[in-house]
Amino acid sequence: MASSDTPPVPRRLPSGVHEAVRPGCALLRLETTESREGVLDGAWWPRSRDIGAELPALLSALIAHLGPVTRVGLDTAAWEGLPTRIAVDDRVVHIDAFPVGDDTVLITRGDRDIFSLLVVPPDAAPDAARAAMAQAVRADNISQAEQILIDTGSGHGSPG
Repeated sequence: MASSDTPPVPRRLPSGVHEAVRPGCALLRLETTESREGVLDGAWWPRSRDIGAELPALLSALIAHLGPVTRVGLDTAAWEGLPTRIAVDDRVVHIDAFPVGDDTVLITRGDRDIFSLLVVPPDAAPDAARAAMAQAVRADNISQAEQILIDTGSGHGSPG
């Protein structure tokens, strides 16, 4: 047990966390600085490519941290059953389907404030997924989503 005068130990997700997270939960990391100077603003590790099952939890988490979300941009080829809109917390969020790549999701808050999130493939190994998510949220990150997935072994065709 840590005493109150010792710094908290950084929390790490256990190796089996992806399997242990119950449906309806989102594994999400956001950059913690307000500078938003990095290439990406956060990272998301969905459990599957079923957008109807995955998107509500992501949007609920984002709305709790960012406020109202108006649009989500996803690559239509990467997701099963992509709708044109979804209701979350009694608000309609519009879904834009365009070729952003299956490694990225674009979140619009308000009219023009766009957040770009790395999407870690659902079948990525836990250690690789954690490494990718950690790199994506670094304020000094200059790598695009695809390169992060390659560098961490989280991407398509990666071992694991």
